[in-house]
Amino acid sequence: MTAAAPPTLAGPPTRVRYRVLLLLCSLAMITYLDRAMYGSAKGDLMAAVGQPEKRFYLVLVAFQIAYALFEIPAGWMGDRFGPRVTLLRVVAWFSLFVGLTAFAGMTVPGTELVVIGFGVLVAMQFLFGMGEAGAFPNISKAIYNWFPEDRRGSAKGMVWMAARLMGGLTPFVWVLLVGIAGLSWRQALWIFAGAAATWCVAFFAYFRNRPEEHPAVSPAERDLINAGKAVGSSQGPVPWGKIFGSRNVWALCAMYTVTNFNWYFLMYYLPGTLKSQFPEWNQSDGGRLLLALLGGAPLLIGMAGCVIGGVLTDRYIRRTGDRKWGRRVYGMLGYGLAGCCYAVAAAVTGGNLWVFATCLIMVGFANDLIMGPSWATAQDIGRRYAAIVSGMMNMIGNLGAAIGNLVTGLILEAHTIKTTVDGAEKDVVQGTGFVVCFAMYAGVYALGVLSWLLIDPTKPVLAADTVPTDDRSELPR
Repeated sequence: MTAAAPPTLAGPPTRVRYRVLLLLCSLAMITYLDRAMYGSAKGDLMAAVGQPEKRFYLVLVAFQIAYALFEIPAGWMGDRFGPRVTLLRVVAWFSLFVGLTAFAGMTVPGTELVVIGFGVLVAMQFLFGMGEAGAFPNISKAIYNWFPEDRRGSAKGMVWMAARLMGGLTPFVWVLLVGIAGLSWRQALWIFAGAAATWCVAFFAYFRNRPEEHPAVSPAERDLINAGKAVGSSQGPVPWGKIFGSRNVWALCAMYTVTNFNWYFLMYYLPGTLKSQFPEWNQSDGGRLLLALLGGAPLLIGMAGCVIGGVLTDRYIRRTGDRKWGRRVYGMLGYGLAGCCYAVAAAVTGGNLWVFATCLIMVGFANDLIMGPSWATAQDIGRRYAAIVSGMMNMIGNLGAAIGNLVTGLILEAHTIKTTVDGAEKDVVQGTGFVVCFAMYAGVYALGVLSWLLIDPTKPVLAADTVPTDDRSELPR
């Protein structure tokens, strides 16, 4: 196995790879739109199926378990058949189930039969998770195919920036569509499903699995992308034994579990938390929009973390040639800062809105510093099997998310009391519930800092894919 020769450029390379990146970023936005909307829609959705909102965590757990279990099969599909057909399948599938979710609680015309009750809703969310599994591992595979070695961390950071942008804006978009424009929550879900279906058409028309297959790619761009990349194909037997037997891969998975266990509070619980803990801001359209923006702000500020983390890890490697610490240092920094911010949030719970929100917003930024380094590390370790290794990382991580959502839901449910708000009896979570959750998250982040010390990005699952220690001599400029 040899590395491709450095490029010999006959002219300036084309820039098709950046249009490919735009498609991948738009996909990341759609996946987060169709998941982050549950933070705003869960009240209406649970009312439609006759259940209290506090039991919504069971819906989230069903999604996360399926999302986790099917990451590796979807990653294998991307490595075997290419990301084009795999991503089309992913988006078409979850577009269908987002649209079907809008029928929850509706009766069959002329009868009182409810087809989608709570049990069916939970089952549908399992199918939804099964379909969406593999989106980010196959985005990772596409980036591996389309970007040179020293630009993949930055490209992955851009993908996560786009995802956080849409996730952060979703509560605001929801208020605009449902709270101000007057659409029903069902109509909003159908709009989101339609956006995903439209993306499928554009992606099928433009995307190809590799630069060699795209008619608009010049030889100069193709050589730039492939410089330093191992020549070979992942079409042969997958080295499952080496992947599952790699302590490096398992350390990567343990590290990513930390992010998933802690982070989903920001997307699924924070918008509702702000509305329930600061009800005085719900009295006007301006107040509701402000809470919606603050509820999405951790994801919005996370965009900067995604980009900065990706850029810094790549720049460190280009300057020093030290891939191991180029990935580690920013992951450890991100986890350490996030843990400190959650600890402060626990101390100020029940106080000023701005101080409380600022702490959680900074959690979003600090956590997302690790996104570019972690997914680039999965590519470093997986290389030709980048989608499978990324899928395994995301699978274990999302099993952690399922446990995190379950534990968080149980804690908040245990601290929920009934109280009268505007003359109506409602369930409200006491502040002690959030203190317990935030202290738990801070402790988990501390373990995450240590987990990075067990990961070595210079050791791929196949020794033949190893690149020289001094990456500066091999990477295109």
